[in-house]
Amino acid sequence: MDDSGRLWPTDRSRVGWWLFVAALAAAAAYVAYEFVGLLVVGIFGYYATRPICDRVGELVDSDALAAAVTVLVVLVPIVAFSLYAGLQLALAVQGFVGDAVDPLAFAAQYFGLGEVPADERAALQRVIQDPDAFVSNPRETARTVLTTGATIASMVVSTLLFLALAVTLSYFLLRNDEPFADALLRLFGGRDTTAYAYATAVDADLESVFFGNFLFVVVMSVVATGAYWATNLILGPTLHVPMVPVLGFLTGVASLIPLVVGKVIYVPVLGYLAIAAFRADGTAIALVGGVAVVYFLVLDFLPQTFLQPYISGRELDGMMLMFAYLLGPVMFGWYGFFLLPILFVAVLEAVRIVLPELIHGERLTTTATMGGSVGADPQDEGPVPTDQPGESGTGPGAQSGESGTGPGDQPGANGSGSGGTDRSPEDE
Repeated sequence: MDDSGRLWPTDRSRVGWWLFVAALAAAAAYVAYEFVGLLVVGIFGYYATRPICDRVGELVDSDALAAAVTVLVVLVPIVAFSLYAGLQLALAVQGFVGDAVDPLAFAAQYFGLGEVPADERAALQRVIQDPDAFVSNPRETARTVLTTGATIASMVVSTLLFLALAVTLSYFLLRNDEPFADALLRLFGGRDTTAYAYATAVDADLESVFFGNFLFVVVMSVVATGAYWATNLILGPTLHVPMVPVLGFLTGVASLIPLVVGKVIYVPVLGYLAIAAFRADGTAIALVGGVAVVYFLVLDFLPQTFLQPYISGRELDGMMLMFAYLLGPVMFGWYGFFLLPILFVAVLEAVRIVLPELIHGERLTTTATMGGSVGADPQDEGPVPTDQPGESGTGPGAQSGESGTGPGDQPGANGSGSGGTDRSPEDE
């Protein structure tokens, strides 16, 4: 091909493009910062359900349909039940502590839903606690609805919109993960690059952590719900565990924390049952002791010994993840529960794959030279792109001597470029 009339880019134009790309990156970083909660929840939903979506995709043979089925059957019910559990827990706390804790103010401050004025919160609480009092006074009811309805409706709509966008982001990632893998493969220059090895290791670790945690929470929630339901069935109406589905779900979530597991939930339940037994006739305290033994075995010993090491983050140390889960909400707020594990994985893989060579001034490789037993092996992980390098010769990672023309091609045997194509330095 004759390139005699071609205008080669100047160094000045390349600098201009780099400045433009840097400005776009800064704008994207600002948008990500403003919507960091939405992004991390969507990423969590993607990694937590990706293995399920892959299994569904083997049956329906459509990425879009597999992603839709996964989101509608798995993710949406989990989100809906989480909202229900949170509402029931807030009402239970309000009924137990009275005015000492205001769940509405706590939600507004901790979840960023907007502050509700104190007088409007008090009016709303009166409506919730004693709705019959307003039936005889419709004017007062109308005034209360008008003054508080807009604020509360705005909070509810904001929450639902946030969750809908997060679920939509998860669906978008599930549907398009293979094109994204192809794009990253082309951007990084092929499989035999440090950037691609790092990206695949982070990807595999995040799936191991989030899917493992998601599966563990589901399993332990079912086990805990069954244990509480069996308690009510055996002990009868005298010793009754309240809010069985909610407490079961909370026990499953608490079981993510090593050593703590379900103690933070089932120990107060046992205390509640013991108080009820003493108030009855005292003879049922032995039954409560038996229930305590069963709870310890089923909700404590079983998850720590068998389930958690096998299911939850099998490739990462559980104690390190415990600090990530505990410190994340303290440092960043509610979304820190998802953000800090992501940062932890990103830092861990950088230390394993990149940092030793950078410190010693050695050539960067695609292998993990530190912590071989911790984290994923970048040589064995990573999504398979749709264009397989070396098969058709046009894949993004085509190697030296092949006829590929992708950005990951290496110089061929003739020294002029991949496949002997006459290419300019700007095309390399």
